[in-house]
Amino acid sequence: MSMQHSLVYENERLDELHRNGYFIIQNPARFCFGMDAVLLSGFARAKDGERVLDLGTGTGIIPILMEAKTKASHFTALEIQEESADMARRSVLYNRLEDKIEVITGDIKDASAIFGASSFEVITTNPPYMIGNHGIQSESTSKAIARHEILCTLDDILTQSARLLCPNGRFYMIHRPFRLAEIFCKMSACRIEPKRMKLVYPYVDKEPNMVLIEGLLGGKPRLTVEKPLIVYQKPGVYTDEIYDIYGY
Repeated sequence: MSMQHSLVYENERLDELHRNGYFIIQNPARFCFGMDAVLLSGFARAKDGERVLDLGTGTGIIPILMEAKTKASHFTALEIQEESADMARRSVLYNRLEDKIEVITGDIKDASAIFGASSFEVITTNPPYMIGNHGIQSESTSKAIARHEILCTLDDILTQSARLLCPNGRFYMIHRPFRLAEIFCKMSACRIEPKRMKLVYPYVDKEPNMVLIEGLLGGKPRLTVEKPLIVYQKPGVYTDEIYDIYGY
């Protein structure tokens, strides 16, 4: 058995990412990345030499995709669930990216204590969307933690990001449109000014079900609303923009 394939454990699968020949290790029984993570990796911007932190990285999908798409100098990925962090580390090793991506097991609420203030030019996050306990009883713990604000809230993410970002640092998040008013209020309260927004629609005639947001630490109030992103032309057929983001 090759060293690479020894990194993939029983009940796990190896999924191709269609970027730089990269793969990711996932366990369907836990939590597999969704389209939201891929869309965020396409929306977020990281420039040459910048340091990027991904909060709640899961299995490391966003840093791995952004390493393929950007010229950022280094990615740090923070994940509270050790099993997911371990899978992320093994995916980093599988793709030989250990010099570019570091995975840390830890709590988002402790992030500024772990890394120190003003440590990153860019923060990305695909956080839990749902408030409260609705639907949790039917989910496994790992999936519930990924989907519901059990271990971290929007407030935790924003207050920590405001401490972690360098002056004029950028914050990128994907979330649900039904929480937009709350998101914008809390971002502004943390001095992360909303600067760019893109709504994601499943079909052109449906209402949006995701929103991509860019914030600027200490930025002046001025929001650009970009043209919407439509996911499907018809059932089972993505739009050209989605195929482009996925790299097909």
